Amino acid sequence: MHAIDIADLSILLIEPSTTQLKVIMQHLRDEGIAKIEGVSNAAAALESLQNHRPDLIISSLYLPDMMATELVEHLRGDEVLSHIPFMLISSESSFAVLDTIRQAGVVAILPKPFAHDDLKNALRATIEFIDPQEISLEHYDIENVRVLVVDDSPLARKHISRVLNNMGIVKITQAQDGKEGVDVFARDQNAFDLIVTDYNMPVMDGQQLIKTIRQDLGNSIVPILMVTSEENETRLSNVHKAGVSAICDKPFDPQTVKEMLFRVLEPD
Repeated sequence: MHAIDIADLSILLIEPSTTQLKVIMQHLRDEGIAKIEGVSNAAAALESLQNHRPDLIISSLYLPDMMATELVEHLRGDEVLSHIPFMLISSESSFAVLDTIRQAGVVAILPKPFAHDDLKNALRATIEFIDPQEISLEHYDIENVRVLVVDDSPLARKHISRVLNNMGIVKITQAQDGKEGVDVFARDQNAFDLIVTDYNMPVMDGQQLIKTIRQDLGNSIVPILMVTSEENETRLSNVHKAGVSAICDKPFDPQTVKEMLFRVLEPD
């Protein structure tokens, strides 16, 4: 059981539209959240963050002084502010525009307008980040689970590693593309209990990584979890055919990742 509830959250809300600000605030108040600070631009948000660390930042994508993607990258580069969960609310649907912020690690991307239940689920995901619960496995001591994380985005690798750390997984090796991931794994196939990989990467993508491990290296045992923002159904179908154990969307709910880890590490 978590030590904090949704109603306990303190939130910094960044929304240029006064009307939208009021609408989102009302949704948050409907969940019992009272500690909400609303600002209209990134500069005001950064100024507020110098004096107060909220539990969650919720932002529109297009701000008067910068894009939310730039704001997230700035926050992730700040040692003090990098761990604050970030939620995006936007009517933007372009994969190219949204992918950068997905890679940076956000708790959720909600459409504008959004369904209240989707906001509630995103707030629950925030609780998982703030007050993580260690995963309990029957066949593994969680502290000894060895994971290889493969992603070309340093921010994504950091975010995924943090989620795994929160679950009690501390033995993590990182690789910056599929080729490096295969090279690391091939040196000692018994060195890892799980591989977590992205799909879209230079040099060698996630599908080719899986195919190389399953076919060229002949390893059908190691579980491979793909965490990706890829939306093309044909490509994802080919990933399944290549031998992936499970696929999780970016951004992902930590509870969903836990359930997938149970499936791939504790098979019936």
